[in-house]
Amino acid sequence: MMTLKKAERLIVKFITNQANLEEIQALTEWLDGNMDNQMVFKDFVKTNYAIDYAMNTFDSEATKKDLLQKIREENNVFLRRRFQSYLKYAAVLVIGLSAFYFYQNNSVLSQNDEVLIPREELITLQSDNGEVQVINPATSASITNKFGQIVGKQDKNKIMYSDEESDGVLAYNTIKIPYGKRFQVALSDGTIVHLNSGTTLKYPVRFLKNQNRQVFLTGEAFFEVAKDKAHPFTVNTQEMNVEVLGTKFNMSSYPEDVTSEVVLVEGSVGLYKDQKTTNNLVKLTPGLKGSNTKGQQNIFTEKVNTDIYTAWVTGSLVFKNMPFDAIIKKLERHYNVTFINKNKTLGKEVFSARFDNEPIAVVLKFLNDSYAINYKIKDNTIIIQ
Repeated sequence: MMTLKKAERLIVKFITNQANLEEIQALTEWLDGNMDNQMVFKDFVKTNYAIDYAMNTFDSEATKKDLLQKIREENNVFLRRRFQSYLKYAAVLVIGLSAFYFYQNNSVLSQNDEVLIPREELITLQSDNGEVQVINPATSASITNKFGQIVGKQDKNKIMYSDEESDGVLAYNTIKIPYGKRFQVALSDGTIVHLNSGTTLKYPVRFLKNQNRQVFLTGEAFFEVAKDKAHPFTVNTQEMNVEVLGTKFNMSSYPEDVTSEVVLVEGSVGLYKDQKTTNNLVKLTPGLKGSNTKGQQNIFTEKVNTDIYTAWVTGSLVFKNMPFDAIIKKLERHYNVTFINKNKTLGKEVFSARFDNEPIAVVLKFLNDSYAINYKIKDNTIIIQ
């Protein structure tokens, strides 16, 4: 097993273009070991280059040029999906460098005079009587029911409901998160729901005594379900349902996506289509992903790195072996922008990359510099050539 000290020496040799093929392979195997190693790599690079830059001992343009040249030398191979695995880590390095130096040098510019400004849309909350109110993440406010009674409190980008149970009829609230925004809801049972862009969640203001807990999801959310063995928690979507007692999992079920996915981080869940039976329940253990394709009954499972699927909760975007068309759909949701891809061949090509809270201008610059993906901006729309 490679020690951290040895790994750091290889990282230094790699970023200074002194590593040979054997050393690159060793570093690649270490990076493939787990997500923690990749984070060590990224943090090491950012920290050391930031220090060098502050001391004026670092030539950002020359280093970036060398790294980009290394990728471009293998570009044709990459586009044919036979690229060497170490290139994806070079791509991660370039992303970190790009974000840092583009900000420092104010060099993030579009390819024409038009500036891309992501659209700004509103978060809305609809009560059980149909009344709709706008939620402003910059402020705080009380959440009331149709009788004017306070049932919860909004504290900026989070709504928290009181922990009281109800003896009456279920009253539902429906919150809609537009593209470009994320939000958080703490349900009355203590369950925390992180809502991704383009997501709608319908949920009871208060759960009823002696009844199971149930919510309805369209889009993507990360659930931290409060444990309650007597009252199972069910997430219903149009394509697939999840039943849990207490656990952490990510569920993605956008109407425009062909596949719905559940990734389990902690605990256990059961997945099923339509009505639950003993024959159609698929159980997940931590680290497994369950997926279902529209129009099909089967639910398939596979082992995955859960961090890739939950990075969005902290504002990051992680793409691993993902077709370009799927990537730009995620970018549209994350930034609330519009892409038109005229390059059909490119749309099917597979990419791996990570972006940590970078603005869309940095992402576009990276795609253009690293993979020669040309684009233009027209009427606030990104057109891929």
